[in-house]
Amino acid sequence: MDNTVDALSNAYQEFVSAAAGVLEAKEQSRGQKTTVTDAALENFKQRWELFRVVCDQAEEFVESVKQRIGSECLVDEATGSASAKRGQTNPGLPPISAVKLEQMSKAVRWLVIELQQGSGTANATAHSQSFAPFDARFSEDGAQ
Repeated sequence: MDNTVDALSNAYQEFVSAAAGVLEAKEQSRGQKTTVTDAALENFKQRWELFRVVCDQAEEFVESVKQRIGSECLVDEATGSASAKRGQTNPGLPPISAVKLEQMSKAVRWLVIELQQGSGTANATAHSQSFAPFDARFSEDGAQ
């Protein structure tokens, strides 16, 4: 994360310096278009693009962390470990195994992919029925 913050900070500083360079070049040329102002504008454009790329990378990093944290919280809640950590019992739904949760998550992802590809709901329904409701290798998934 430190690398992401450092890259973002550096790209921002270079972008601001390039903007200042454009203003200085314009002032020195008294508003006339010269090779110096053109070079300053080109540098500004490059720094702007680099800054945007670094911002996009930082945003992707933040999204991946959010997804990872969300997944971990979901698994903790579904398996009951979050309640156990807080010293509470879960009077609602019984916890499910992490394996079963992962299987259900995969099934949902496949359905979403099929729907995004436009294969229609009939195909998606048929595909979802091909998933086993539980994995027989894990006894806790079969005992409901």
